[in-house]
Amino acid sequence: MTESPRQGQRTGAGREDLTAPEFDFIRSLIRDYAGIVIGENKRSMVQGRINRRMRELGIRDIGEYLDYIRAAPEVERDGLASALTTNVTAFFRENHHFDYLKTEFLPSVRERGLRRLRAWSAGCSSGEEAYSIAITLLEGMADEPGWDIGVLATDLDFNMIRFAREGVYPLDRVERLPPERLKRWFLRGGGSHAGRVRVRPELQRVVRVMPLNLLEDWPMRGPFDMIFCRNVFIYFDREVKTRIVNGYADLLPPGGLLFIGHSESLHGLTDRFELIGSTIYRKIR
Repeated sequence: MTESPRQGQRTGAGREDLTAPEFDFIRSLIRDYAGIVIGENKRSMVQGRINRRMRELGIRDIGEYLDYIRAAPEVERDGLASALTTNVTAFFRENHHFDYLKTEFLPSVRERGLRRLRAWSAGCSSGEEAYSIAITLLEGMADEPGWDIGVLATDLDFNMIRFAREGVYPLDRVERLPPERLKRWFLRGGGSHAGRVRVRPELQRVVRVMPLNLLEDWPMRGPFDMIFCRNVFIYFDREVKTRIVNGYADLLPPGGLLFIGHSESLHGLTDRFELIGSTIYRKIR
């Protein structure tokens, strides 16, 4: 078994600069494992992220870090992927998506007499998106008992998965929520937990969090009524995007919804969706 280095094992200043061949090795490894495409102009960014990861592991020389990866890539590739991606999220980020659920989607669900709703937050990061989806659905059906609502939250980063499962957040993550929503869905911490909030058990029960690499086989079989995959496609090339989008279409019924990030588009990737709003797509076949 390959063990991760411990702080203090390394001596000397070490080397922190990333050579061209080493950069190419990192780019190839992360693309094969996670589908993340890193441009040739990102060498400085990658070097900075790797240097930070080395400090976490107690490694002072970049050559040693790369030897560590080569010896047992399955041990470190998740840590490397986490270091090279940006986990930026917030409760009700890109709020027009949640407004659409409230004003357009949920009324249509009532008209069709459905009582079961399933959503998938793909690339959930630390969980804010998944809990925002759950809050929107639960609030929208609050006056109608008997609903079966479930939200699946997945991410490649095991640190983010642990964060999302715990459902504990600093107060500044929820400070922009309306007071009534904050009181309804969160518990304020006290004592050693002061300055933090936890999602209430009834909300946490709706959200199932699990690790998933979108490049590997998906264990879920659906169907989902909606899939959120926002600010994830920015890391992939066209081939990977097309494969994933068609995988989403396979898990959505006709009329199912796909929400993507504000800087993303499905143009040229598939003809199985139609654009019905700002970065909101509906499955047509």
